[in-house]
Amino acid sequence: MELKKIEEVGDFTTVLLIAENLTEDVDFYTNLGFRLDNIFPDDDPAVAIMSGYDIQVRLDKRVGQGTALTALPNTEEVNFSPTQHKFEVRKLQDNEPWVIGRAGMLYRDLLPDRLGGSIIASHIRIPKGGPVPDMVHYHTIGFQLIFCYCGWVKLVYEDQGPPFILKAGDCVTQPPQIRHRVLEASDNLEVIEIGVPAEHMTTIDHDMELPTQEYLPNRDFQGQRFCHHALKDATWKPWKINGFEFRDTGIGVATAGMANVHVARSSDIDGDAQLISHDADILFTFVMNGEMELSAGEQKPLILHKGDAFVIPPQMKHQFSNWSKELELLEVSLPGNYSTTHH
Repeated sequence: MELKKIEEVGDFTTVLLIAENLTEDVDFYTNLGFRLDNIFPDDDPAVAIMSGYDIQVRLDKRVGQGTALTALPNTEEVNFSPTQHKFEVRKLQDNEPWVIGRAGMLYRDLLPDRLGGSIIASHIRIPKGGPVPDMVHYHTIGFQLIFCYCGWVKLVYEDQGPPFILKAGDCVTQPPQIRHRVLEASDNLEVIEIGVPAEHMTTIDHDMELPTQEYLPNRDFQGQRFCHHALKDATWKPWKINGFEFRDTGIGVATAGMANVHVARSSDIDGDAQLISHDADILFTFVMNGEMELSAGEQKPLILHKGDAFVIPPQMKHQFSNWSKELELLEVSLPGNYSTTHH
């Protein structure tokens, strides 16, 4: 570690250190009696804020890599970025590297461009199950989805009752600044996590113990409610494309229309390729199972398989075709209500 800067803020001293290995450096300061207060970003931590002995230490590995020192996201207010629309496809077979993120979880970026910083989509996995080394924490964020793709994970949330198991096909929203903790995971757990905006701060809450004594399922968290959707309780209805049915997760209501999440699958009703477009600001889709052909704008048609992801910009004409009977899609839209035009 290299000392880079010391600042005096009132009676508080802040020390900036260049970190070569953030995990090892955090462990080093923890053993000295410091505590972790903030981590940024979740998917590939580069900055850790620690405190102790009336000193705040900022461990920053980006500065050592030649990046200029920049301000971190606010811990209280969310700064939204305007969407930079583009057509983007991320294929699992491209074998992009998984990186070690917060609490030792492995992250794969599903939207490297992040549409100008407006959204982050991550494929997260924990190969070996058991207790997760997580702490009670919260995110200063506008919208956040956790969708259990494979396996199961045990979670607990502020004012939402005792810990519960999120099973494959289930999902939760994490409203702004709701305290929560990941407790345990199955072997080969995989989740899809969506965050808006892409850059947001994670803060450790050292004082709150979970579960909390009160059960407040309708509590308002900055205009949103906690939402837990279970596959076993789902109702399936015809989707926007013939030949598909979908289940509504209820996230549109819980987020007051900020976002919504649908799971769509091939139905028994025969369908054919239909040219459509939409007026959503962001429309992200993850292929959960099966395969399909995607044609969009002037792009060359692509065959998509399980594990692939794509985003279609507003007003771009596109169509799904040649889909398998096993096809199942996870669709996230912002805002929650949008119109589909059939051409």
